[in-house]
Amino acid sequence: YYIMCRFFFGPLYNVIADTKCYKPPERQIAVGICCMMKKSKSKPMTQILERLCRFEYITVVIFPEDVILNEPVDNWPLCDCLISFHSKGFPLDKAVSYAKLRNPLLINDLNMQYYIQDRREVYRILQEEGIDLPRYAVLNRDPDKPDECNLVEGEDHVEVNGEIFQKPFVEKPVCAEDHNVYIYYPTSAGGGSQRLFRKIGSRSSVYSPESSVRKTGSYIYEEFMPTDGTDVKVYTVGPDYAHAEARKSPALDGKVERDSEGKEVRYPVMLSAMEKLVARKVCLAFKQTVCGFDLLRANGHSYVCDVNGFSFVKNSMKYYDDCAKILGNIVMRELAPQFQIPWSIPTEAEDIPIVPTTSGTMMELRCVIAVIRHGDRTPKQKMKMEVRNPMFFDLFDKYGGYKTGKLKLKKPKQLQEVLDITRQLLAELGQHNDCEIEEKKSKLEQLKTVLEMYGHFSGINRKVQLTYLPHGQPKTSSEEEDTRKEGPSLLLVLKWGGGVDPRRQSPGGGAGRAFRCMYPEVKVRVGDYAGFPGCGLLRLHSTYRHDLKIYASDEGRVQMTAAAFAKGLLALEGELTPILVQMVKSANMNGLLDNDSDSLSSCQHRVKARLHEILQKDRDFIDEDYDRLAPTCSASLVNSMRMVQNPVSTCDRVYTLIQSLTSQIRKRMEDPKSADLQLYHSETLELMLQRWSKLERDFRMKNGRYDISKIPDIYDCVKYDVIHNATLGLEDTLELFRLSRALADVVIPQEYGISKVEKLDIAYAYCLPLVRKIQMDLQRTHEDESVNKLHPLYSRGVMSPGRHVRTRLYFTSESHVHSLLSIFRYGGLLDEEKDQQWKRAMDYLSAVSELNYMTQIVIMLYEDNNKELSSEERFHVELHFSPGVKGVEEEENAPMGFGFRPASAENGQKQTDPGSLEDLSRDETDRAVPLSEPITIQRRSPLIRNHKTGSMEVRCAGLFSTTVLGGSSSAPNLQDYARAHRKKFSSSSLSYKDELLSMPAVKRFSVSFAKHPTNGFEGCSMVPSIYPLETLHNSLSLKQVNEFLTAVCESAGDPHTRTSRGQKHNPPGGAYNSRVVDSKHPGYDPSAPSSLKHANGLISLQLQ
Repeated sequence: YYIMCRFFFGPLYNVIADTKCYKPPERQIAVGICCMMKKSKSKPMTQILERLCRFEYITVVIFPEDVILNEPVDNWPLCDCLISFHSKGFPLDKAVSYAKLRNPLLINDLNMQYYIQDRREVYRILQEEGIDLPRYAVLNRDPDKPDECNLVEGEDHVEVNGEIFQKPFVEKPVCAEDHNVYIYYPTSAGGGSQRLFRKIGSRSSVYSPESSVRKTGSYIYEEFMPTDGTDVKVYTVGPDYAHAEARKSPALDGKVERDSEGKEVRYPVMLSAMEKLVARKVCLAFKQTVCGFDLLRANGHSYVCDVNGFSFVKNSMKYYDDCAKILGNIVMRELAPQFQIPWSIPTEAEDIPIVPTTSGTMMELRCVIAVIRHGDRTPKQKMKMEVRNPMFFDLFDKYGGYKTGKLKLKKPKQLQEVLDITRQLLAELGQHNDCEIEEKKSKLEQLKTVLEMYGHFSGINRKVQLTYLPHGQPKTSSEEEDTRKEGPSLLLVLKWGGGVDPRRQSPGGGAGRAFRCMYPEVKVRVGDYAGFPGCGLLRLHSTYRHDLKIYASDEGRVQMTAAAFAKGLLALEGELTPILVQMVKSANMNGLLDNDSDSLSSCQHRVKARLHEILQKDRDFIDEDYDRLAPTCSASLVNSMRMVQNPVSTCDRVYTLIQSLTSQIRKRMEDPKSADLQLYHSETLELMLQRWSKLERDFRMKNGRYDISKIPDIYDCVKYDVIHNATLGLEDTLELFRLSRALADVVIPQEYGISKVEKLDIAYAYCLPLVRKIQMDLQRTHEDESVNKLHPLYSRGVMSPGRHVRTRLYFTSESHVHSLLSIFRYGGLLDEEKDQQWKRAMDYLSAVSELNYMTQIVIMLYEDNNKELSSEERFHVELHFSPGVKGVEEEENAPMGFGFRPASAENGQKQTDPGSLEDLSRDETDRAVPLSEPITIQRRSPLIRNHKTGSMEVRCAGLFSTTVLGGSSSAPNLQDYARAHRKKFSSSSLSYKDELLSMPAVKRFSVSFAKHPTNGFEGCSMVPSIYPLETLHNSLSLKQVNEFLTAVCESAGDPHTRTSRGQKHNPPGGAYNSRVVDSKHPGYDPSAPSSLKHANGLISLQLQ
């Protein structure tokens, strides 16, 4: 049998089968595994026992199934600790007898397993413990208990012993081993019942037309709980550990969702404080250290509906690590003293998320707030038309459009109604050309074509917005003929495209993995995770001290980016859809992250009209144009204007290049070799031609002038094709890209305001609710909250249960990012003349030409517990920024900041950074750092690494940590990964793990982020790199920020205050005299701030 064990379990080299034939080493503790062979050789059990055997004084003894079934308990192997649990065919009575005979330490109580087999007893114990469960009644068909067998059945209800249950209700057999649970539906929903059973292939239930309850057997009848189609499975390992997963409810449609590997789709969930308390209660009440139970989340509450007893999580290496460690510690704690084994429970140093400030003091990280633009997507396309037909007004009224004056249609049924109206109007136009249909035929045809695309509807790739115009559509420019009619109308905006390709989800995931490293690292000396980045965030999750919420606007591309980011941040596995459903909150409330960009404010109309006027002048830009178009002295804007020179001539060239591009595409379509050519994201040449032909038609208007509003769309399309469809070899695309980028760099930022006052006016309209929410997040951080915090009564092993880190992630579109940045830049947070760091930050932002995909604005709040609560120095705020994904041809000309969390000048002059990369070559262990030791970060590092090695490390960052407890997850086995990659590091240089371990623990935060910046998968196919975060300011007080945000909210409704604030921060000397331009263009200013010409600092250094 010993040979069989070696065959089945491989690495379980110290597993033995029979103490008679094998004598364990001296002072070994024998842990017996007594269960059916199907369970003992299952993958979870194998993985956990392998890890349990790593304990020096523990030997695992697996009881042979033949011995369990056929031998008396006197002949069973000896053990000091017993892990035994019931399953089908297991003789629980014999196991109880063995426990009485040998008196081993029991991991799971055996007598309580009798109760777990009876649902009536399970519900009784849950009720006694005060645990919420669905309202229920027991029907006992027992001749000895006639008073418990009263059943009255009606058409839509049953009455059980006087308790009435309206349909839908649930009927469960009292025997827990019977999985034939029925759900009965009311006649109003069609009647019948859903019959659940243990999974068979891809089915877990079937629908039956039978509506009558079963007439034989005893059952529990309970109220049906609406759970939105998901069940939550909770797995405890002792009272202080719980792993939670959600799955599609078997009652939904009976089809088991499986991933590409055939495994049932389960995804992580965050347990609330009350749910964590319930997990502890269940574990203790049933005396089952390893225990699984089911939660139903309904109506804002959580209910336990089943307790399964001994259960392991499947396919989670981190869970296997944690489970084995907890079980091994339990065994050693209880038995080591009586065996006189010199062992004590290993206690990790307290891992309060403490980091050094630039002034040398130590502070605790309390809050991280990030506003992030969505990731890469297919080109967005939009078409506007004014409609007056009564059928559109009827549709607007049907879905409640008059309540707010706006309506968004995304559901398939709604889009089908719009398509039906469009088809009817086109049919009437075809039959009667003189009929009074005011809608343009060309617009209706385009509306019909887009709605008929793909053969099915989806709110992610198409939507229709209707806005009520009481006086009709206003003129957009002076040269348009005023042919509009009086009276109300609807502005119909059709949007399509903008989808996220599953292959392009990695930028969000890569950014999420890097974001983990912003949290201070935990001092881990040994183990599979020693030295790997992200352990700090992992530890916060594992002890219920991470309050994480992720919000996203209702745009499909934004939500999928948020899900990909969450997957990377929390080291999750599997598809994005279930992560999106469970982890990402829809923030379409009070305009938090959504906005109706088609209902422009009066200020935006004025700005766009002025832009249109300036860019229609057929001459080179003159000083007056710079004063009018660039009053904020933006270096990137002035550089782009220099490149454009004559806007009309540049637009002429862009239009010519678009015509050439469409001509080339048509020729390709005529080529038989291109008939089945598939472009990126399954696009065809025909679809590519459609989007470029539309731009060709719309860009140049009938009067010969250009529609400036189409420039962002042209740039969006050509950037997409240059990145993804370069293999087509279309001529002049790079020239089109450069020219359209220069025009876009003028148009896009100025659409959000030309002057500072206008920028603030438009910014408030877009993101005032978000500003209020950020202020609330910062204020609530230091208030006492019970959500997502460890209960202080049950905090064994955690020295600071009351401490927690709040993380709030807001994913949105470009408009909110531009607007929020404008508020910080022009809202009066700091005076550039008095604060040199802010002046350098403003110069850096001025040099940033584009807020690309994955742009990030990050606020980090720290607390100094040594300061008085009333002291302004108690809370410390830092502001960071990244312009997102690197653009095409931006490597050399990209603006550089001053690094992530750079040191203050005075400290930087005093001493070098003991934790800089210069120290990584020193062979030293973790050393304690005095709290007074100042920390600085140099911008340049002598450590040279090749691009491949750097990319590999970044690519694997997501493997180095995972979440447990607070939001459990699955992750690859790090030990296997480490073994496989250990030899790849050059012997002449330290491995990344050694590099980190050779540094002071408190320094690893800054350096690990330097090694893993937000460039995600740099060098990986189809995945762009992302600029690392740059610090804009790192010495703000919470009071200072709070007063600023309060002033912003107050001034949002006061135009006079807004004007005075904007004028106060205008630099002297006028716009033109102050501009800074690139040295490569005429007008270069050698006196420009040095930050525009060069940068120094470690964090922004790219791995080449």
